[in-house]
Amino acid sequence: MSIYVFVYGTLRAGEINDLAQAAATRGLAPARHVGAATVPGALVDFGDWPGLVPVADGRRVLGDIYEVTPALIALMDEIEEYVPGQPCCFVRRTVLAQPLAPAGAAPVACEYYPIDPALRGAATDVAGEDWVAYRLGRRRGSAT
Repeated sequence: MSIYVFVYGTLRAGEINDLAQAAATRGLAPARHVGAATVPGALVDFGDWPGLVPVADGRRVLGDIYEVTPALIALMDEIEEYVPGQPCCFVRRTVLAQPLAPAGAAPVACEYYPIDPALRGAATDVAGEDWVAYRLGRRRGSAT
């Protein structure tokens, strides 16, 4: 049985919790990159990491779909500090991710980690759908 995940923030390639690097550090089978995709949602900025707030107003968040093992799901739960049945900022849910290619590809059911909207706090809204582009732009803006 294949398990698919959608990652949109620090678990993306090159980010601080890069999924491939996290797997390698733990000696786990690597995730297989399936491709870029979007899910319904809006990003918020917690400083060093984003949160995704599920919305049904047409906004989308860009990220990547990976095929993973159950052991990698457990590691992702650890990284996101997600414990089933306990209050936490991130919750693991299932979402239909829409692949960007090929055109007309069927949505893929993925596990992902949106935030509990009640725990959003003072996080600021992110303009745009891509955390990595936003983070890089924010860093360039602070250097000037």
